[in-house]
Amino acid sequence: MTATRVRPVLVAAALLCLLAGLLQPLAAQRAQAPLPKVHFVATGGTISNKEGGRLTAEELSKSMPGVERYARLTHEQFTNVASSELTLSQWLALSKRVNEVFASDKALAGIVVTSGTDTLEETAFFLHLTVRDPRPVVVVGSMRNPSTVGYEGAANLLEGVRVAADPASRNKGALVVLNDEINSARNVTKSDALRLQTFRSRDYGQLGVVDRDRVVYFNQIVQRHNEQIEFDISKVTELPRVDVIMVYQGASGDLIKAAVDNGAKGIVFAVAGAGATSGTQNEGLAYAASKGVFIVTSTRTGSGRIAPPQQRPEGSGGGGGNSQMPPEQQRRRQFTIAGEDHTPIKARVVLMVALTKTTNRNELQRIFSEY
Repeated sequence: MTATRVRPVLVAAALLCLLAGLLQPLAAQRAQAPLPKVHFVATGGTISNKEGGRLTAEELSKSMPGVERYARLTHEQFTNVASSELTLSQWLALSKRVNEVFASDKALAGIVVTSGTDTLEETAFFLHLTVRDPRPVVVVGSMRNPSTVGYEGAANLLEGVRVAADPASRNKGALVVLNDEINSARNVTKSDALRLQTFRSRDYGQLGVVDRDRVVYFNQIVQRHNEQIEFDISKVTELPRVDVIMVYQGASGDLIKAAVDNGAKGIVFAVAGAGATSGTQNEGLAYAASKGVFIVTSTRTGSGRIAPPQQRPEGSGGGGGNSQMPPEQQRRRQFTIAGEDHTPIKARVVLMVALTKTTNRNELQRIFSEY
């Protein structure tokens, strides 16, 4: 080989050595970088309900294959019951605990909460409205118990940890992760009693997926969440009672009256279609308004939006204004709130949380429209 040919080869070799020398410290630095820290809070549910007893938070933590590749995991046992047995007091305590853990550990990447699937969407949405930290709260469950063939709990939990550890999960509110899918706690609902793909966000679609190589997001939540939340439940000791009552042909107003007489501060009225009510319930609705109980209208169809009525400026006159209504109907309108696109069960959660802040009808309507 001639000298003219040797020189370029030597230069190339020198450059490769120099590049390798530069990259080696970077690779070592990456290798030494600590994994994200994720805290796991177990509340029970099907995911832990094996024959002969329930799995503990520690046992669930050990059930995830390869979790040490994604996060440094800590855990605690908050409770260990079916989701239907969680009380509103436990909701408050759980949210306070999540906020407390975030406040005490600034290095924490996120928190995973396990829940039974029957009421998971309610618990997750309550956390969505009351956890004010930008870091993710990921709610996980399973449709099959640990004693069943095809138990998917460990896989769902591992995916929840991966989502909580991922920086892209920040500022997305509370998330629900099952069956490789990421949904917003605001929009998700349980759509089937048995199937693994039960959690759906219907027309809105899922936020993202958990794939073999990485967590991928496609959508974003635009309603208020995380640090935009105005609710502070740190000093709240009891959530106001809110009941859900459905509209159907021939329904009596007695159930509305009973709810009011037993202490309901609000009632979610699951209306037919885009707002139709049963004439047989009018007496009950009037009674609720006379007692200062708020009525939130939410469609029973499962999707669709109930829009607030158009407000006329005072003194504008014209047909259809409040001044043309009978006094009883005017009072009823003063205590009626449009539930926007929230399902009845989600509207109940919004109203309970909102009533801890205000009893002003216009403010309550604003909250429903912004959250």
